[in-house]
Amino acid sequence: MDLALSCWQLGREMAMTRLGHGRQTFRLLKRSSLLLRIIAVVFAVLLFCEFLVYYLAIFWCNWPEVQTPAYDSEQETPEPVLRAMFLADTHLLGEVRGHWLDKLRREWQMERAFQTALWWLQPDVVFILGDVFDEGKWSSPQAWADDVKRFQRMFRHPSHVQLKVVAGNHDIGFHYQMSTYRVKRFEKVFNSERLFSWKGINFVMVNSVALEGDGCGICSEAEAELTEISRKLNCSREVGDDWDDASAFCPRVFRGHHEVPSVLLLITQLPPPFPPAGDCQARWINRLTSHQQEQRPSQCGDVQLLPASTPVLLQHYPLYRRSDADCSGEDAAPPEERTVLFTEKYDVLSREASQKLLWWLRPRLVLSGHTHSACEVLHAGGLLELSVPSFSWRNRNNPSFIMGSLTPTDHALSKCYLPREDTVLITYCGAAGLLAVLILAHVELLASPFHFGWNLLRKHKIM
Repeated sequence: MDLALSCWQLGREMAMTRLGHGRQTFRLLKRSSLLLRIIAVVFAVLLFCEFLVYYLAIFWCNWPEVQTPAYDSEQETPEPVLRAMFLADTHLLGEVRGHWLDKLRREWQMERAFQTALWWLQPDVVFILGDVFDEGKWSSPQAWADDVKRFQRMFRHPSHVQLKVVAGNHDIGFHYQMSTYRVKRFEKVFNSERLFSWKGINFVMVNSVALEGDGCGICSEAEAELTEISRKLNCSREVGDDWDDASAFCPRVFRGHHEVPSVLLLITQLPPPFPPAGDCQARWINRLTSHQQEQRPSQCGDVQLLPASTPVLLQHYPLYRRSDADCSGEDAAPPEERTVLFTEKYDVLSREASQKLLWWLRPRLVLSGHTHSACEVLHAGGLLELSVPSFSWRNRNNPSFIMGSLTPTDHALSKCYLPREDTVLITYCGAAGLLAVLILAHVELLASPFHFGWNLLRKHKIM
């Protein structure tokens, strides 16, 4: 009897031990399951908010179609189309006002947006319309070097994609802060190029901060550069007018040769067969020669001719306008800010500087930044100016950039919106709520939905 009792007690103890081990194993499995769920949710949310959301937004952006002239000749080649991206006001934070978390969040947003756009859209050239940095106007040499290094990492690009940058007031300071040292420091990194021509299209990149009109050294130098660019453009336009005249006068001979700037050089290099002696070619050569002797002033003799295309003007400050009252769209300034009058030489260029630029350059299109909001303005003569919104979440909730398809004679523009910051924040908040529910359910402070529904059903049956 005692032996049987002892065996029963031993068996009971063994069963209890096994049950304890089973419960412990179950708890471990339950904890592991919770941990795996948390890891899966965190990974999925990070993957979406920090990578996939940029592809989903930029996937819907397409290059606008631009009409190219068509001719009857089978040898006619269509005008080349240049694909350009225009960004503005990236405002990379510096060591003074830049909190590390703010830097991390906003700079990662710009880096991912830029790299995704490069990969998907494959532009030929990217223009940044000023205020690349936030503290360039007062940063120390070491801080400037650190900011430049971060910029080059964020906006890295393949060698076949050109990156052109225009100076803004936060890069070199407002007029009263601007110095030769800051200007040269900026130009050493981003080149001092004011005139850029590619695929027969001319871009004039203006240091609009220097257009104060008070005769300061930097201002005088900037105006002298612009008058020289104006001379080059005007001389090239004259050759372009002669070339258009040649195409109309001798269409069989001259059509299809858009890229060579000098008409006389074109004539000597045209492939045979030429028209018979005394035909339109010889008559047009005589006509051009007499026109050059009578009309061409000596100041064009030493000019390196440019494509005869009317230029595109790129600058940081917008041309003069009273306010943003006529601006509209989801990325325009808030309604309460649109009627606030702009201050000349601070918010926009002065009337005088704007008139000078239009008179010197006679552009076909103007793109600017500075306001951080979008606006389309029609100036005198139907000239379109686009104010490009900020590229950074720090300046607006819905950043964007402009996509342009340009030819020597035409252009088409469209806008590409980046992910909204509030969308990403809402996603993170939703994920945090889901994790809280999982944890509370695990520690049984919150019943699972199944148990909650079963308890309600039992209470209903009892009643």
